[in-house]
Amino acid sequence: MRVRVLGAGIIGLACADELLRRGHDVEVVDPAPGSGASYAAAGMLAPAGELWHGEADLFRLGRASADLWPAYAARLGVPLAASGTVLAAADAGDLQEVDRQLELLAAAGERAQALGRRELAAREPGLGRVVGGAFLPEDHSVDPRSVVRALLARVPVMAVASGAPADATVIATGAHLPSPWADLVRPVRGEVIRLRSTGAGQAPLHTVRGLVHGMPVYVVPRAGSDEIVVGATSEEHDTPPVPTVEGVFRLLESARILLPALDRAEVVEVTARDRPGTRDNLPLVGRVPSSPTSDDTWLAAGHFRHGVLLAPITAQLLADGLEGAAPDPAVDPSRFARQEASA
Repeated sequence: MRVRVLGAGIIGLACADELLRRGHDVEVVDPAPGSGASYAAAGMLAPAGELWHGEADLFRLGRASADLWPAYAARLGVPLAASGTVLAAADAGDLQEVDRQLELLAAAGERAQALGRRELAAREPGLGRVVGGAFLPEDHSVDPRSVVRALLARVPVMAVASGAPADATVIATGAHLPSPWADLVRPVRGEVIRLRSTGAGQAPLHTVRGLVHGMPVYVVPRAGSDEIVVGATSEEHDTPPVPTVEGVFRLLESARILLPALDRAEVVEVTARDRPGTRDNLPLVGRVPSSPTSDDTWLAAGHFRHGVLLAPITAQLLADGLEGAAPDPAVDPSRFARQEASA
C-alpha cells in the first residue's frame, strides 16, 4: 500500500517505521518533525505508575507496550533506563494515595514493593523527608528526543505532501486533529523543566514519582547524561501552551522537597506542550467512522500522557488494521459513536 502519515511526532514516526518494515510505501508529512509533545515528554515507560481506577484497558495496552520496549529500544539503538521507579510520599495523606496505588497494582498482578522511610532512603539516598512509598521494578524510562532522532534516521519526512494519491492516510497530529474529528481530542497543557546535574548526588538513581502535599511530580534522570527532567503539570486550557510562573514554581518546589540536592542543579530548559487528551483517556487507533475525502483515513492520536509508552503497540495495531485485522475495541475511534447510539 501507499500510505501517507500526517504528523512526525513519536506516534506518527513509529507507525511509519512499522509500515516501512512491512514493505509498504510511506510518505510522512510534517513541517516541524518531533517538535510537539514528543519534544517535551519525559519518556516514562510506566504502566504501573499510571494505573488508576477504571482504566483496565489502558493498563493492558501499556503493559503490552512496555514489554515491547526493550527490543524496540535496542533496534533503534537508544538506551533504555531499566532501574525501576521509586514512589515517594511526603506526608501521611500522600502515603494513603500510594497505598491505594499498591492495592490496584496487587489486583492487577503487577509487581510492586511497599517501602518504609528507611527502606526508601536505602534505595534512593537523595530523598529528603518522606514518610514512605514503594518501588516499581518494571517501570522504566527512555529519552523521547533520542527515539525521535533514531526514527527520523529511518523515516523520510516531507514538509508538504507530494500530491501523489495514497491508498490510506494516517492522521497522527497530536492534540490538534483536522475537521471533522477535531472534537475527538482536547489540548491538555503540560510543563516540563530540564536540569543539568553539576555534581555527584544531584541526580536520583531511579525515576522518582512523588506526591508532595497532594501535588504530583516526577524526576527522571536521563541515562548516560547529566540531564534530569522534572514534570509535569496538567491543565485544561484553550490558549497556546506556554510555561507559567505558577506551574514552574510548583514543580521546582515539589521536586526540591523530594530531592534537596536538586538545589544545586542548573536550569537548562523550560518547555510547555499540549498533550492530546480524549474523553476516556484512551487513544484513537484505527479507521475513522467517516471521511470527507476519498482516502481511506485512519487515526493514531489521543495518547494523552502515554504517547512514548504506547508508541510500539500503536504502530503494531495501526499496521495490523491497515492490513485487514479487526480493531482493538478499546481504541477504535468509532467507539464514541457506538456509545452515543446505544445511550
